[in-house]
Amino acid sequence: MKFTECLFEEVKEIWEEYLNHPFVKEMGEGTLPKEKFKNYLIQDYLYLKEYAKMFCMGVVKATTMEEIKFYFNTAKNILEDETSTHNMYLKGFGMEPVDVEKCNCNMVTSSYTSYMQAKSLTGDLNEIAVATLSCTWSYYYIGIHLAEKYADKLENNFYKTWIDVYAGEDNYKFTMDWIDHIDKICKDISDEEKKRLKEIFVITSIHEMNFWDMGYSEVK
Repeated sequence: MKFTECLFEEVKEIWEEYLNHPFVKEMGEGTLPKEKFKNYLIQDYLYLKEYAKMFCMGVVKATTMEEIKFYFNTAKNILEDETSTHNMYLKGFGMEPVDVEKCNCNMVTSSYTSYMQAKSLTGDLNEIAVATLSCTWSYYYIGIHLAEKYADKLENNFYKTWIDVYAGEDNYKFTMDWIDHIDKICKDISDEEKKRLKEIFVITSIHEMNFWDMGYSEVK
């Protein structure tokens, strides 16, 4: 069994809860209140700004040119491609990036990013890779679920663009590149390291659930 398959076995019950989360379900149905989505987007934009720094730390700790390019291109993808979807929606809400950056990270966002950045500062490339994987992989997992389940109901859905992005071919390739990378670098690690990395993956998956909870319940 590949290491990422072992990781998924550790969190599959949590990830199944993502698919049944009211925030996710209501996006698929097109019934999610737009104010909730706006607040979520603001926090996710601020999250991505900090998330990208994880991969910059990967650049610092990389030992080969191939690794440096891999982590650099990931940070570039997040800062240029993924945030473009956020910017499109936020512009519709009358907000520019400069406005979003004046907002504060809430406790859920800060807790999640602080945990990952602590791992990036104190850990090695394996820990950085696994700490960032929940976000990348689970968003494709959610996106493809919504695209398939609500395929015949998305035409006039306000959230169609979000779903299309995270279920799309580019995001699939991005996710698979990371899964393949982790399987490669973790192929011969010790049982002790496997245990440590599994724990990181479970904790970040719980943080992901907390983020969906925050998105659905936060009222400003």
